[in-house]
Amino acid sequence: MNSKQTSSCIMMIRPANFGFNQETAESNAFQSSITALTTQQIKQKAQAEFDSFVNKLRGKGVEVIVVEDTDEPIRPDAVFPNNWITFHHNGTIITYPMYAPNRRNERREDVVEMMKDKFDVKRIVRFEDYEDSNQFLEGTGSMILDRPNRLVYACLSPRTDGKLLDEFCQWANYKKVEFHSVDSDGKDIYHTNVMMALGDSFAVICLESIKDNHERKNVIQQLQDTQKEIIDISFQQVLAFAGNMLQVQSTSGNTYLVMSQQAFDSLNEHQVQQIEKHTEILSVDISTIEKFGGGSARCMMAEVFLPLKNQE
Repeated sequence: MNSKQTSSCIMMIRPANFGFNQETAESNAFQSSITALTTQQIKQKAQAEFDSFVNKLRGKGVEVIVVEDTDEPIRPDAVFPNNWITFHHNGTIITYPMYAPNRRNERREDVVEMMKDKFDVKRIVRFEDYEDSNQFLEGTGSMILDRPNRLVYACLSPRTDGKLLDEFCQWANYKKVEFHSVDSDGKDIYHTNVMMALGDSFAVICLESIKDNHERKNVIQQLQDTQKEIIDISFQQVLAFAGNMLQVQSTSGNTYLVMSQQAFDSLNEHQVQQIEKHTEILSVDISTIEKFGGGSARCMMAEVFLPLKNQE
């Protein structure tokens, strides 16, 4: 079965207790705890941003499965499900090992069961046991999947383990394109999906973050070989989450590159024109979620490629 790059079905988790997560802040330079807002105000703002985001997607004809977060246990980052679960076109669900101990309870068996009720799930692969040996691979935060070409782009970091990447490639029949990526301070970029996004026919990527010439050339070569137009972004734009985008499609086949308002505002006219040659831009205001969560639009969406159960 040929896999498509974009899905018209997205799973999103509506946060119950969104907030600043101290356990992830050390390796996530995007998070901030500076605020005059109360915990309750942050939570309510995040929920309002989430609801508006879902409405925008549905307004464009994208199917969104909204799962409610539960009050207990408290999961400050529940709004970012793409790190703990992926849903594949061949009926596989994969769950992943998480770097921050308090993010591990984001994995929910009831969500897996709910998806099994609706979709034709053939197997479930669980990588979370690797947490015991401090090896982590955080879903499509760690890995940018080129599904039709069976390639996975990944920048290695404390949250993206090279051996586990090999394990994923073996399970999913992908070939890896691994590299190292750092921010303007020379610090490891913690997730590949903050410096790179891949669409049907284009790639948004911060090439200057890949310092090793050989690695950078290899990434460029792979993108060119698979006919992706490269849209290069700067360190400054990465900080505005311009790498954290996801192309989705409507049920009628129109495609959209979903990004935050902050990311859109950081793009220059030429970059906007480059993107619009390929797809329509859909921007959403999620500034509270970005500031305190250190993640953006792409992190909030888990694409569902699972086949539907046969409707008898």
